[in-house]
Amino acid sequence: MTSSVPTVHPAPPFPWLGLTVLASAVFLSVTIEMLPTGLLPDMSRELGVGEPLIGLLVTVFAATVVVLTVPLAALTRRVARRRLIVITLMLLAVSCVLSALAPNYPTVVATRVLGGAAHGLFWAVVGAYAGHLVPKEQLARAVSISVAGGSAAFVLGVPLSTALGQALGWRFAFAAMGVLTLIGAVLVWRFLPPVRHHAGEADAAPVRVRKDPTFVPVIVVCLITAVTMIGMYTFYTYIAPYMTDVMGLPSSAISPMLLVYGIAGAVGLVLAGAVLGRRPTVGLVVAMVATGLGAAGLAAFPEVPVVSIASFLLFGTAFGALPTMLNTRLLHSASAKIRDAAASFYTTAFNTGIGGGALLGAALYGVLGLPALPWVFVGLLSCATAALVWTALVNRVSR
Repeated sequence: MTSSVPTVHPAPPFPWLGLTVLASAVFLSVTIEMLPTGLLPDMSRELGVGEPLIGLLVTVFAATVVVLTVPLAALTRRVARRRLIVITLMLLAVSCVLSALAPNYPTVVATRVLGGAAHGLFWAVVGAYAGHLVPKEQLARAVSISVAGGSAAFVLGVPLSTALGQALGWRFAFAAMGVLTLIGAVLVWRFLPPVRHHAGEADAAPVRVRKDPTFVPVIVVCLITAVTMIGMYTFYTYIAPYMTDVMGLPSSAISPMLLVYGIAGAVGLVLAGAVLGRRPTVGLVVAMVATGLGAAGLAAFPEVPVVSIASFLLFGTAFGALPTMLNTRLLHSASAKIRDAAASFYTTAFNTGIGGGALLGAALYGVLGLPALPWVFVGLLSCATAALVWTALVNRVSR
């Protein structure tokens, strides 16, 4: 009589290198999206248009993501995922180089449309890629690594590209990002493991997302994300002129201030993973309240250096945690069946917030003036925080 012992297969090694390369690609893509924010005054002077029009370049980019991501994803659903990431990175690189060579503002707008289309398709693939690389028990760690690339773009990408642009010109900064993104495409092709995706099976058995019991909580998180980001980019898109015209800082201080903001954001990113992430809802509320307090301090005391700089640090630290905390909240809200769909909703909401915020900021720039923009952010953030707390209380009562 013999007994059969089930064979235990060891877990595959965690793909650190592949996920790090993926995070680097995310870093490049998000940095390109936000590149005009730190270079806004320089681009305005050379292109001969007002600063609100330069701010609208962020809106054009984000609006292209919102409009074209779904149809482009449908058209390319049978293309190998790694190959598609490489193609989108190459298109982003081309858009940056064309921006650097653009003779006028309309041409820059056209290059941003190209970049936005590539960026949206890039995120349509990247959003689920980490989940294909690891088993379910390692999913949270894998996603957090890839998402960290986006947070790092705000922490380091924007301030460093701003410093480069101020030192050598905004065109050089765009060209340099194009070259770096081309290198990133090569690294992805070389080191990111390929994954299998079953487009035909997905077409044959689509998930009924709206009937999933977690669909409404996912939509609530996405709406909170959109409102938060609209408020954020109403203000942050114009952070460079706010520093010089409202806080009274010299233009040479913009890059160091953004670097300080980035370092503070890095601290917030660490706090999100080590402390706040243990209780996602409470941690998200804490991050949102702290972000609002920092923005309110900047709005109320812009010309008091001690208060304004301390508020700027609080603002940077708290907002550094927000994207990670919002994404964590989304993962806790969504069931496994609609996780990919939830990620696409979240990407659309995030980019709607970016584009809508830049557009709202451009509209309010000439009506209310720069000093009012952080107050608009505080108001919208307060609404989003109240909605988050209310839904959390309702869910607790219903249980």
